Amino acid sequence: QVQLVESGGGLVHAGGSLRLSCAASGRTFSSYAMGWFRQAPGKERTFVARINWSGAITNYADSVKGRFTISRDNAKKTVTLQMNSLKPEDTANYYCAARWDSGAIVYTSLDYTYWGQGTQVTVSS
Repeated sequence: QVQLVESGGGLVHAGGSLRLSCAASGRTFSSYAMGWFRQAPGKERTFVARINWSGAITNYADSVKGRFTISRDNAKKTVTLQMNSLKPEDTANYYCAARWDSGAIVYTSLDYTYWGQGTQVTVSS
C-alpha cells in the first residue's frame, strides 16, 4: 500500500509558476513510477507527466513540454511538479499517482494503482 498526499496548489496569474509536491508513505517508494494527472470540471483525467523509479526517464504531455518539470527524491519519498509559464487552460485538479515500475511507459490513469486526493490549480487570465 502506498499513500500519497499532494500539496502546493493555489491561484496564480497567467505566466506565473507553481510547485506541486507529492509526499509518499508506505512501501518502497523507489520501486514505483510516479505520475501527475489533471482533471478539469466536466472533463476526463489526463496525463501530465511521469518519472521512472530512478528519475532517469521522464515523459510529458505535449501541452506541458518545456513548461513543466517532474522530479523525485527517493530518500525523501517525494515527487515534485514544477510548473512555469502557466496558462488558464492549465486550470484543473492535479493528482499524484504511483504504479509499480515494470519498465513500461504508460500514460493512462487506469495503469496507475495509487492516487492522492488532488490539489487544485487555478490560473487566471
